[in-house]
Amino acid sequence: MKSDMAKLVIAVILDLVDFTFGRIPGFEIVVDVALGVAAVALWGWAGLIAFWEIADPTGQVDAFVPTLTIIALSQMGKRKKQRPQEE
Repeated sequence: MKSDMAKLVIAVILDLVDFTFGRIPGFEIVVDVALGVAAVALWGWAGLIAFWEIADPTGQVDAFVPTLTIIALSQMGKRKKQRPQEE
């Protein structure tokens, strides 16, 4: 559980990087690819969803969608459901 929380914190920080540096013209594609690779490293196959941000060539729209944070929260919820219920 602590590792999932650490991954969530990393995801939030990376989304903030996307919101700030990921909006610089000419640099947004590099940031989007790097964040996609980071998402796959953090969450495995589910992290491939982060590569949707490359579809926005301006880099402006995708900066407002915290993709890595959404993936982190979804994976944390999925893992919570998979754990056996304590009585």
